[in-house]
Amino acid sequence: MRICMVTDFFYPSIGGVEEHVFNLSQILLAHGHKVIVLTHSYGDCKGIRYLTNGLKVYYLPIKPFYNQCILPTILCQIPLIRCVLLRECIEVVHGHSAFSTLAHEAMIIGNMLGLRTVFTDHSLFGFADLSAVFTNKMLQINLSNVNHCICVSHIGKENTVLRARIPKEKVSVIPNAVDTALFTPDPSKRPTDGTINIVVASRLVYRKGIDLLAGVIPRFRHTHNIHFIIVGDGPKRDLLEEVREKNNMQNRVELIGAVEHSQVRDILVRGHIFVNTSLTEAYCMAIVEAASCGLQVVSTRVGGIPEVLPSNLIILTEPEVDSVYQGVIKALNRLAKFSNMQKGHIVETNVDKLSYRNGNVENGFTTISNSKKRKKSFDLHMRRETKNNGYLANIDNVEAVLCPYKCNEIVSTLYNWENVTQRTEKVYTRVLAEPEKSLGDLLYGYLRSKVWPFLLIISMAHVILLFLEYIRPRRYMEKLKN
Repeated sequence: MRICMVTDFFYPSIGGVEEHVFNLSQILLAHGHKVIVLTHSYGDCKGIRYLTNGLKVYYLPIKPFYNQCILPTILCQIPLIRCVLLRECIEVVHGHSAFSTLAHEAMIIGNMLGLRTVFTDHSLFGFADLSAVFTNKMLQINLSNVNHCICVSHIGKENTVLRARIPKEKVSVIPNAVDTALFTPDPSKRPTDGTINIVVASRLVYRKGIDLLAGVIPRFRHTHNIHFIIVGDGPKRDLLEEVREKNNMQNRVELIGAVEHSQVRDILVRGHIFVNTSLTEAYCMAIVEAASCGLQVVSTRVGGIPEVLPSNLIILTEPEVDSVYQGVIKALNRLAKFSNMQKGHIVETNVDKLSYRNGNVENGFTTISNSKKRKKSFDLHMRRETKNNGYLANIDNVEAVLCPYKCNEIVSTLYNWENVTQRTEKVYTRVLAEPEKSLGDLLYGYLRSKVWPFLLIISMAHVILLFLEYIRPRRYMEKLKN
């Protein structure tokens, strides 16, 4: 098969969509398919570039308009997109992200060229605010003629079916995955002086809950062995810098900024706890990568996040400052108990004293001799189970997995890109078996959205395609070699 991945979000930008497109493309290439990526230019990154294993990327000479997305015109990009799709002999156009203008335009043009189209929705949207209403209507228009839609979680499928008003039979659930061979634990990178590192990795934007994070950080200003490592960039960076300055935490809040994806693992292995404060999330790739590196994950209970990891690998909280703070405290309790169990001790915790007693987390824990308080057989059993299995039992009735290597092993059994690719290939095979849609079928599909002016745009696009076919027929276009 010959597949074109289209999105506004790709390298050198960093994020979940970028990683999904790259990894899926790599496995498809390994399976013998032809795969190209279509995106807009990033600074000096223009033209055709080749990435790992010969992945061909077209950086079209189009500047982003807002939030890494191009200006929605549909008509202006027709010559460029038509040229790429026909010269590469593309069979399937696969668009990614509801935010991506380029993806929607390429799928519309692909439909009009007689190609098959697939769309993967990576996000959740509401229904009440003005921006959500506008975005949902545009999604309904664009997905009315898409052959198949993929969502990364079951809650995401429900959300997409309701927003875009498409039949549920045309929507499949295929989750993201993580390369557990790349995201491996390395406890030797963690501090040995008692410092506990809390890692945050996300875009610094409102929907990622950075305002919640800004409310949690000051609560640890008196706990001098708690350090924050924040990876990512965005408009909310100024807020975090302000919080850091206001609370005199310059030496304990490290703002690294945007980094290459290949460097994310080196930062994650420095941490003990990973915090995700998203306000909406269809599927959070970052928490899977963090769990694969052996970190304790604390995340808000929103969207499809409860589906991503089992309860023994994640602490779920409400999207509120107090709840996130209590989730971090719970993770600190687990780490302290696990550490003391490895040393042959049982610990009692006092959450109220944890953050503020003498400004040190360890002072919130009281160590009790096993010989005095517990039977020796129980102590030996707990130490043996902890050492062999990496489990910490009876913490809020959840058998928490705290051994980093055990966490990596569990994640590797849950998610892998080979399985994701095989399921995506079945979607491609299914859509290729469907008949080509005529112009009348396309117009009738767009008509169901009840946005009459859009039919005029599609008609104009059809006229432009006829004109391009006249001045440069596809039969005379040089086809590129595989």
